[in-house]
Amino acid sequence: MTKAIMIQGAGSNVGKSMLVAGIARACVRRGLSVAPFKPQNMSNNAAVTADGGEIGRAQALQALACGLEPLVDMNPVLLKPESEIGAQVIVQGKRFATMKARDYGTQKARLLPPVLESFGRIARGRDLVIIEGAGSPAEVNLRAGDIANMGFAVAANVPVALIGDIDRGGVIAQIVGTHAVLPDADRALIRAFAINKFRGDPTLFTDGMDIIADRTGWAPLGIIPWFADAWKLPAEDVMDITSRQGGKTRIAVPRLNRIANFDDLDPLSSTPGISVEIIDAGRPLPGDADLIIIPGSKSTIADLAHFRAQGWDIDLAAHLRRGGHVLGICGGYQMLGAQIIDAEGIEGPPSRVAGLGLLDVVTTMKPEKRLALSQATFLPTGDSVSGYEIHIGDTTGPDCVNAWLSIDGRSEGAASPDGKVMGCYLHGLFAADAFRLAFLERLGLQAGAHDYAKGVSDTLDALARHVESHMDIDALLGCAGPV
Repeated sequence: MTKAIMIQGAGSNVGKSMLVAGIARACVRRGLSVAPFKPQNMSNNAAVTADGGEIGRAQALQALACGLEPLVDMNPVLLKPESEIGAQVIVQGKRFATMKARDYGTQKARLLPPVLESFGRIARGRDLVIIEGAGSPAEVNLRAGDIANMGFAVAANVPVALIGDIDRGGVIAQIVGTHAVLPDADRALIRAFAINKFRGDPTLFTDGMDIIADRTGWAPLGIIPWFADAWKLPAEDVMDITSRQGGKTRIAVPRLNRIANFDDLDPLSSTPGISVEIIDAGRPLPGDADLIIIPGSKSTIADLAHFRAQGWDIDLAAHLRRGGHVLGICGGYQMLGAQIIDAEGIEGPPSRVAGLGLLDVVTTMKPEKRLALSQATFLPTGDSVSGYEIHIGDTTGPDCVNAWLSIDGRSEGAASPDGKVMGCYLHGLFAADAFRLAFLERLGLQAGAHDYAKGVSDTLDALARHVESHMDIDALLGCAGPV
C-alpha cells in the first residue's frame, strides 16, 4: 500500500526542498521505495527529464535522492517567471501558456486534474511519496483554487507536516499563526511540525517546542540544526547562489535578473582550487578574474539590457584586453553575439537588438523550445560530456566554424578566432569531471580533481544522517496516510 506525507512550510525558503531530499534518502536507506512530488513549483532553474519535459531542479535532486530518473510527473506545474508580473506556465513538462499572475490565479483550479493525474502515476507501486508544498499555507488569501499547498492536500487527502524556519526568527508565531488562520478542514490535515535551520544549542528551544505543541495540538518531530554542507548540493533558488572561495583560479559570474539553469556553476564551486564569485548588480566585474561566465537567462534581451546598465559590457571588454577568457552558456551565449532577432515578439515587442559583439554569430528567436538530454564530445580532447539543452532560438554565423562541442554528430557552440570567447547551448557540462579539468587546462587555468557526482551522492547520504539524527522519522512515517 502506498502512503504519502506532505511537507509544507510556515513560510518561503524554510528549507523544504532540502529536507524532502534528506527524508527521501533516509527512507531509501531503510529499504523503502520512495518518490518525490511537488504539485507546483516556481523556478527558472529547470531540469530536463528523460521523458522529454522540464521540471524544477529541486525535484530532480529529490529524484536522485530516491535513486530515480527525473520524470515530468514529479512536478506537473512549473512556473518560470519572465517578468515581475508574469510567468511561463509548464504543465506536465510542456509549455501551457504565458500568464500574468492575476490571470493565473483565476485559472489554476483548471490545473488540479492534471496535478492529481500525475500524482496518481507517481504513487503507483511506491511505498512512500513525499510531497513538497510551495510558499506557505498561511497565505489564505490565495486559498481559492490552490494546488500548491492545502488545496492539493485536501483534494488528495494527504496528511501534512509543517516546517518552521528558526533562522529568520519568530518561528513560534510562524507555526502558531498558521494554525490560527487556517480553515478548519485544512488545519485538520496537519499532524505534526518540526523546526529547521537551528544554530547553537537546540535544548534552548525545548520550551518553544512545548509552547507550539500546546497551542496547536500538533506532534513535535524535532529541531533540525543548520546543515553546513548544503552548499555542496545543487541550488534551486537564485537567492541560494553564493560566492565560494576555494582557490586561486577565479571565475566571476554576473547575477542576471532572470538568471536560469545556474546549476552549471555547482560543479565549479565544489572543485578544489576554484573560487566562484557571484557579482551582484551595482558591482563591477572583477579585474583579476581568470574566466567570466555569462549564465543562462529566461529573458535574454531584457537581461542584456540589464547587463549593459551595470556597465558590465565595459568591464568585459577590459577583462579581454587583459587576456581573460569569457564563456557564455545558453542565454549568455546569445548575448555574446552580434545581434539578437526577435521578429515574432517572443520575449516582448518584436525587435532586433545589438549583442555584445564578442562572437560573430546572430541569434534568431523562434517559438519552439528545444528540450533534450544530450551526450556531447569536447572536440579538442575527445572527452565525453553529458548535459541538457533547454532554449529557444537558433544561433548561426562565421564563429560557429570554431565549434568546440559535437552532439550526436552535429557541431555545437562557437568561439572567437583567438579562442578567448566561447559560447554554447549545453547546460550541465561542468558536471563531467574529465571535461571540466580539460576545459580549464586549455585556458591555462588550474583546478584539482573532484568526482562531482560522488560528492553530491555522499552529501545526500550525509544529509539523510543529519535529518535522521534530529528528526523523528518513525513518527513522520506514522503520520503518512494511504493514497
